[in-house]
Amino acid sequence: MSSESETTVEAPALVDPAKLGTQPQTARGQRTRAALIAAARTVFERDGYVDSRLVDIAAEAKCSIGSFYTWFDSKDEIFAAVLYEAQSEMLHPGTSRIEATDDPVAIIAASNRSYFEAYRRNARLNQLLLQVAAVDPRFREMRRARANAFVTRNARAIAELQQRGVADRGVDARMASMALSGMVSRLAQDAYNSAVDVPVDDLVETATRLWTNALGLTLPQLWAD
Repeated sequence: MSSESETTVEAPALVDPAKLGTQPQTARGQRTRAALIAAARTVFERDGYVDSRLVDIAAEAKCSIGSFYTWFDSKDEIFAAVLYEAQSEMLHPGTSRIEATDDPVAIIAASNRSYFEAYRRNARLNQLLLQVAAVDPRFREMRRARANAFVTRNARAIAELQQRGVADRGVDARMASMALSGMVSRLAQDAYNSAVDVPVDDLVETATRLWTNALGLTLPQLWAD
């Protein structure tokens, strides 16, 4: 576990910047391409990835299908461009290093809040990514690599807490990270893709209690009102 606690684990980018279609050299071309990307996000979120049509994206952008093919070769290429534009909003750092002077429960709570808020801002796009990953092995591998990076980062934080003697040392740090990270991910999916509006504060409190109880970080004074 020492390698996880000593190495910074960077999450891979959502897409390869080299595979985002043709880059315009003029201001007019930049405006057209940007309009197509914005239109594509609207159409994808409205119709889903599988049922989206390039002619609908062009119509939403108020340009011809010929203009679309000037900048993009396919639906998956413009979907990659949509993800690239949104990735700064969608990226989530995972649990950061927890120093000896830090309140571990507060760090976990802040990490959970960051995740839920990022997911809520892009709930439809996150669902689209699940759809695309189911049919496109390239996006499926990207999701797997990103999930692995976050699990590794969270496992590092758990291992540090175990080394400090404030978390249950009988729990395998990586397996615990896999279970707890998966729980938070599924909770966000269910909360933000249903008709029920779940307050972020409720999600954060529930997820943080489950995280800390599972790790043996049951510190009553930190939960006091």
